[in-house]
Amino acid sequence: MQKKKIMLVFGTRPEAIKMAPLYHALKAQPDVFETVLCVTAQHRQMLDQVLNVFDMKPDIDLNLMMPGQDLFDVTAAVLKGMRNVLKAHQPVALLVHGDTTTTLAAAMAGFYSGVPVGHVEAGLRTHDLQAPFPEEFNRQVASKLTKWHFAPTEFSQSNLLAEGVPQSSITVTGNTVIDALFWVLGRIEEDQTRRQGLVAFLTEQLGFDWQGQRFVLMTGHRRENFGDGFLQICHALKELAARYPAVRFVYPVHLNPNVQQPVNAILADVPNMHLIPPLDYEPFVYLMKHSHIVLTDSGGIQEEAPSLGKPVLVMRDVTERPEAVKAGTVRLVGADRGRIVTSVAELLDNDACYTAMAKAHNPYGEGRACARIVSILRDI
Repeated sequence: MQKKKIMLVFGTRPEAIKMAPLYHALKAQPDVFETVLCVTAQHRQMLDQVLNVFDMKPDIDLNLMMPGQDLFDVTAAVLKGMRNVLKAHQPVALLVHGDTTTTLAAAMAGFYSGVPVGHVEAGLRTHDLQAPFPEEFNRQVASKLTKWHFAPTEFSQSNLLAEGVPQSSITVTGNTVIDALFWVLGRIEEDQTRRQGLVAFLTEQLGFDWQGQRFVLMTGHRRENFGDGFLQICHALKELAARYPAVRFVYPVHLNPNVQQPVNAILADVPNMHLIPPLDYEPFVYLMKHSHIVLTDSGGIQEEAPSLGKPVLVMRDVTERPEAVKAGTVRLVGADRGRIVTSVAELLDNDACYTAMAKAHNPYGEGRACARIVSILRDI
């Protein structure tokens, strides 16, 4: 039997995390698949961290990141770079993920080259092209160019069906991020040396008993919150830290100056606030496992944290992941000082409220998304 050449393309840290278990699932069947990994390096440093964590070695590295790049630069560079890659390799399927600019441009390149596209994490929608920008546009356009839609949930599938995508083109898989989460945590638990190294590293970073003391884990990076949104978030955190001096607040601060400036200006001198550099995926996941509450504007964390029994407060007004809100694992609080303070306080003070969120059913699957995707690809 001739091997099926499958090409995976991604360029950012979140894509790499969610595609890593699929990469390994394909590589585990070398008699069936020739797996080709192409990275665009839309985000160079953060991408490389994840490649190392998940033991992935790119076959092609377009290395496109430039200082001061914008959406025009990235889109054009990925589109032109993928033209030559697809011409040279001619895969039978091109797999892209989610909603990044790499995803949009790679899907377009596949369409122009006549290479069928498989879209992992297909069907997420806010139905507002400006929220989030440009991700909603990217994923909607990518769907128009896709042959195989790998939808993480029934709700994602319903979005695609409403847009006229045929049922036969959609497979509900669960989310590959749960596969990635269990893969990493399993490796930590099985490797005592790795685990001890992580504990020592996190203890040095934080300087308190993070394995025994309650702490709120915070992440924030979305451009929709730049400006007033981050000011509101920071003032909310400062108010909470003052109200709950026995609770620690841990914030790995994104490197973007639009995040660094307000965070350092408002929170640097708060005694129970721990501002630390961004964490690699492995220590972040292990820290999240030990957290009490997660406060975030991230997408993937909305899926990961509920698998660990952590209530998630999302600092956005809309989410393309309403399943978690409906299930009760996630609550939208916006970039709004009052709502953030009230919601975090309720979870810290009200055990019944906390337990209801912590024990709610995670709608993103049991960690078998990649097996379902591979079974479809075996039959193409």
